[in-house]
Amino acid sequence: MSHAIQERPVSVAPRRGSLSHARLPRWTPAAVAAFSIAAGIGIGLAAGWHSKVQWGMIAALLFVLTTFAVTTKVEGSRQAKDRVATSLVWVCFVLAVVPLLSLAWVTISKGMEVLDMYFLTHSMNGVLDAEAGGGVYHALLGTIEQVGIATLIAAPIGLLTAVYLVEYGGGKLAQAVTFFVDVMTGIPSIVAGLFILATWNLMLGFGPSGFAGAMALAILMMPVVVRSTEEMLKLVPNELREASLALGIPKWRTILKVVLPTAIGGITTGVMLAVARITGETAPVLLLVFGTKLINPNPFEGAQSSLPLYVYEQYSVGTDAAVSRAWAAALVLIAFVMILNLVARGIARWKAPKTGR
Repeated sequence: MSHAIQERPVSVAPRRGSLSHARLPRWTPAAVAAFSIAAGIGIGLAAGWHSKVQWGMIAALLFVLTTFAVTTKVEGSRQAKDRVATSLVWVCFVLAVVPLLSLAWVTISKGMEVLDMYFLTHSMNGVLDAEAGGGVYHALLGTIEQVGIATLIAAPIGLLTAVYLVEYGGGKLAQAVTFFVDVMTGIPSIVAGLFILATWNLMLGFGPSGFAGAMALAILMMPVVVRSTEEMLKLVPNELREASLALGIPKWRTILKVVLPTAIGGITTGVMLAVARITGETAPVLLLVFGTKLINPNPFEGAQSSLPLYVYEQYSVGTDAAVSRAWAAALVLIAFVMILNLVARGIARWKAPKTGR
């Protein structure tokens, strides 16, 4: 005689702290940040510190310590360590962004006092440095020509060098090229200017010109282009190369049609980083271009000016009008680099290979 045994499900309540534990509300980091900022300001004022940088450092330290203490109390030490790591990341992010925002704010607020269409379309011809008026047209034209020529020289050489190192190099020549590229990355700008001055101007007998300055800028630009392009080409999967070669396509055509289009976004970004570096250089321009108040549209003959040199010259004068022109020229320089970056990103997105169906 068999008896059917029916088993009832036994419900076991989870032990407290085993499967579930207390969690802080989602608004806790914001509340801790507000408390830390208020406490940092209060401590700074009580101690007689008038520097906002000191207030910010105190608030950052309090934010990390308070986050660790509160999380340890509620969620445990393991979760507290995770939140402290996240807090440190946020603190580092703020420390990096605040100076950039401060720089942008000061440059915009001071530069907009003088910046207008007259300032952009006139030069300093006939205007004394101590007087109000004048413009930045001659310096802007010189910067566009010098940076453009330097890019035309450095970008193809740097791109081809990176292609050789990644796709063909592997022997002693590639090692030597890599070594010298790394050495050139740390060359001061004044050394590049002295090299062109000794060879182009003194040995060959050419005078000051925008082209001489562009050659010095190209020397500074090439190693940055090589290193950034090399890293981008290394990120291209080898499967793409192998698939192209398996179809019988020559290696040069594989590089041209498969590898470079795949990495075009990163390559463009690297080129723009190099352009941003050389755009603000003053020492080579001061040695090789000399600077002038007149408009010189010919980069191959005669002295030219540039935006960094214009900022240096105007700030050196020291008068209110000259310093205002220096801030306005600095704002034009930042806008120039920003426009170049936006254009380059647009071109990279346009030429990048399309994904999806």
